[in-house]
Amino acid sequence: MKDIMGLMKQAQGLQQKMADMQAELDTLQVEGSSGGGAVTVVTTAKGQVKSVAIDPSLMVPDEKEILEDLIVAALNDARGRGERLVQDRMQEVTKGLPLPPGLKLF
Repeated sequence: MKDIMGLMKQAQGLQQKMADMQAELDTLQVEGSSGGGAVTVVTTAKGQVKSVAIDPSLMVPDEKEILEDLIVAALNDARGRGERLVQDRMQEVTKGLPLPPGLKLF
């Protein structure tokens, strides 16, 4: 019974840490870029786009598709960085808990 109580206490602690982490992820920002920095995007770790910066040299009407592709690439770069940040934070939160390998909590 003692182990069950300890496990319950750990679960409650984990629940609070997860709530804290969720709130933190709304404020953490990541930057993605493409085209050697010609397009940069800032998002939250959860993926909400905060800003997009485009080098003026890319504003060529005949090259609209290139610009669109660079924006998509920058967004994907930011998303990947955000996902890695979430994984890193999750490892910090769950460190020391007896969780099965491959369990995804987020």
